[in-house]
Amino acid sequence: MMGLPAGTRIWIAAGITDMRAGMNGLAAKVQMTLAEEPLSGHVFVFRGRRGNVIKVLWATGDGLCLLIKRLEHGRFVWPQADSGKIHLTPAQLSMLLEGINWKQPERTGPPLSLL
Repeated sequence: MMGLPAGTRIWIAAGITDMRAGMNGLAAKVQMTLAEEPLSGHVFVFRGRRGNVIKVLWATGDGLCLLIKRLEHGRFVWPQADSGKIHLTPAQLSMLLEGINWKQPERTGPPLSLL
């Protein structure tokens, strides 16, 4: 995924989304369910029932973009909420896209104060 402009908000659509939906269907879900504007430039992330596919929707100045990612092994970590939206940081989005547990990331090395 490309770099996001400063001030871009990243939203996870809690619950399950029908992964048959394309750009227009997801944009409608952003408007109706999340009460957001799909052309705002913010990023909206959706997950399917099995949890191994996500779709990311965002608008650039000249169009709407859709990223689809499927994990061959494992599942994307998702919030327990059935509805609504949850804000993510760009770092959490990067972890999510890599299949890393963005809710409880752990350092693998010594604390920075010991270096």
